[in-house]
Amino acid sequence: MKLVFLWLLLFVFTFSATTFGALNKTPRLSLINRSLKDPNAVSATVSKDLQVFFYNQTLDHFNFNPESYATFPQRYFINFKWWGGAKTHAPIIVYLGAEGPIDRDIEILGFFTENAPGFNALLVYIEHRFYGESNPVESSGDPDSVEAMAKSVKNETLRGYFNSAQALADYAEILVHLKKKLHAHKSPIIVVGGSYGGMLASWFRLKYPHIALGALASSAPILYFNNLTPQDGYYSIVTKDFKEASVNCYNTIKKSWNEIDRVASMPEGLAILSQKFKTCSPLKDSFELTDFLNSMYAGAAQYNAPPKYPTTRICNGIDEASNAPDILDRIFAGVVAYQPNKTCYNMTSEVSQTSIGWQWQVCSEMVIPIGITSNVSMFPSSPYNVQEFIDDCKKMVLEDISNSILAVKTTEGSHCLDILNSKKTDPDWLIKQRTEEVNIISRWLRKYYRNLGVSKE
Repeated sequence: MKLVFLWLLLFVFTFSATTFGALNKTPRLSLINRSLKDPNAVSATVSKDLQVFFYNQTLDHFNFNPESYATFPQRYFINFKWWGGAKTHAPIIVYLGAEGPIDRDIEILGFFTENAPGFNALLVYIEHRFYGESNPVESSGDPDSVEAMAKSVKNETLRGYFNSAQALADYAEILVHLKKKLHAHKSPIIVVGGSYGGMLASWFRLKYPHIALGALASSAPILYFNNLTPQDGYYSIVTKDFKEASVNCYNTIKKSWNEIDRVASMPEGLAILSQKFKTCSPLKDSFELTDFLNSMYAGAAQYNAPPKYPTTRICNGIDEASNAPDILDRIFAGVVAYQPNKTCYNMTSEVSQTSIGWQWQVCSEMVIPIGITSNVSMFPSSPYNVQEFIDDCKKMVLEDISNSILAVKTTEGSHCLDILNSKKTDPDWLIKQRTEEVNIISRWLRKYYRNLGVSKE
């Protein structure tokens, strides 16, 4: 059994990196693991099919202060290729951008281009405020500008507008504008998002039901707030994933943390660890190494996609080195199996728009209480501590909820895999997952058109 992920679908008539001091930290919620490049990745769209637009977006949708009337250019893309047109009331499928430039997401979102022809759908992709070229503080023309994001989170006047409520209002304003511009007043809208974007999609359907007919929220942790989910939820599943891949691997990882601490406490211990793990620069403390390993294990489980299954790759590396007398040599064998052909390993995360922007969002709003308290966890105990979380910030799964709020579940899975590009190697469970999601969307649209008195058979 692989890591369990659940997809939330909301139906029409109802009401899916921060470097902290603690080992447990809020993971990034990107669609894919950007630290690993997939040589088999296929572009989901062709640039000639996309048109880019900028909407003059309102900075503050909820207040009437003088600065609230300021505007900024918000980027969005449209693919008209398969749209049946406003006269046929053809649907509009909208991707809600999340914590990063939208360009990178578009090229891997195969769910959209693979299903748009069947729905005769217009495809719209909207970038999240403050990311990419949709930055109210500074738009340099470089969608990956780290400097622009750094200026944003330091700007005490504007950074307060960097939140999900304002982002949802952005999407609503753009979609109302588009329906008016395209004379598509009776074209139903389906919003889609993955991970944090899936959270936005589900919240959008709840907050703006007059705009969105339904929402597909892929791998959206919407219940990880207010003690609705145990703090151990995330890391317990990571542990379970590794234990199912290999019990020996699980036990080796579980024992390794004490050994790292023991070696680090020795004279020249950090130098020994630096050499053993081939770090690109000397370790300043043991936390750099444990944080690197923690992120590697968690990332492997979160994005445990076929056909390679990263958890299995790591465990194969560890198990194949079982004869090595030093447990840390076995751990390093797992690192090499996960990221082969490297001359050295960088213990610090790459600085990006996402790492800076997501840190701000985690500290200011997306407070997800993740902790480690279980004795069977392969990670050392690290209970969630609110005060520690606050101090660090100062430094700068699911069941059907009702007949119309549906959870499409699988006992196997990988983070947001259902909305990414399909491949010939896709397993049956993933094909079935996507088919079920498409069938649910089809039911939404059939009911909408029946109520509208339009036959779409």
